[in-house]
Amino acid sequence: MNKELQNRLEIKKMILASFFIALGIVLPFLTGNVAFLGARFLPMHIPVLFAGIILGWKYGLLVGLITPLLRAVTVGMPPLFPIATVMALELATYGLLIGLIYKLLPKKIIYVFVSLILAMIGGRIIWGLAAFTIYPLAGMNFTFELFLAGAFINAIPGIILQLFLIPSLYIGLVKADIIQE
Repeated sequence: MNKELQNRLEIKKMILASFFIALGIVLPFLTGNVAFLGARFLPMHIPVLFAGIILGWKYGLLVGLITPLLRAVTVGMPPLFPIATVMALELATYGLLIGLIYKLLPKKIIYVFVSLILAMIGGRIIWGLAAFTIYPLAGMNFTFELFLAGAFINAIPGIILQLFLIPSLYIGLVKADIIQE
């Protein structure tokens, strides 16, 4: 691939990454900026996971890291510390893992699901570790029960939404030749 083509591809990726960050800032308005609903439907996760699988692990990591912090600074939700800080680590992990795992696996439909599920598990583990470490610094208690509730039980609607929406849209975009694997 020549240098000019590489530059154009990187510019395209930067534009798409910016779009995914903007989407991550705007989508939580669909839940009315209500933390209870956001924690269940996980609207900020969707563009980060898309960024990772479409743009690769580097951009997925950056989109995941930037989105909650920028949203905290511009919109005020989630609170910058500790919530957005912990979310930045979690979402960066989602973007990193889905991009890296999908890159390493064969390009078959089943591996879209495998990459997504492994990224979701890894991101939740990082969220738990980060929350366990950072929340007490803000005077917040974090227990294993809170981890299970936040990472899995309360998030079931968002997990189902992600498992349906992300592979469906990704596969549709590939079949429509809008994106290339």
